[in-house]
Amino acid sequence: MTEIYIDADACPVKEETLKVAARHGLMVHMVSDGGIRPDANPKVRIVVVSQGADAADDWIVEHIEPGDIAITNDIPLADRILKKGAGAIRPNGQAFSEDSIGMALATRNLMADLRESGAVTGGPAPFSKQDRSRFLQALETAIQAGHQNGSK
Repeated sequence: MTEIYIDADACPVKEETLKVAARHGLMVHMVSDGGIRPDANPKVRIVVVSQGADAADDWIVEHIEPGDIAITNDIPLADRILKKGAGAIRPNGQAFSEDSIGMALATRNLMADLRESGAVTGGPAPFSKQDRSRFLQALETAIQAGHQNGSK
């Protein structure tokens, strides 16, 4: 059965993910270095990792399996997840793929360099209702694809 892993620090779609997962009876792992409220649902596992730059990422990569789905904005984490045969979706609904991850990593590195040099000073656009709607559709599509492929 597909399981969902949420890179939960600053994830704006935790509640939406929990609702979709509950509808499908899927296990959800909310991984963070703290600050997540407990959930009474036995299908929700709150994982608090030690503080550290990649502690949550490392935990997710260590536990995720082919056919699982991760929710993250972290492009290097998404790359590691894809290499394990799992899926990765951004909170705005953009699904990472083997075809897109190289360009996403290159763009991330370019934008970091531009911000560091002062050429770019802004961040991403604010999270919108359209982003939330695209996310819900992408998550549902990924879950349905997993069920059709008989994953896990």
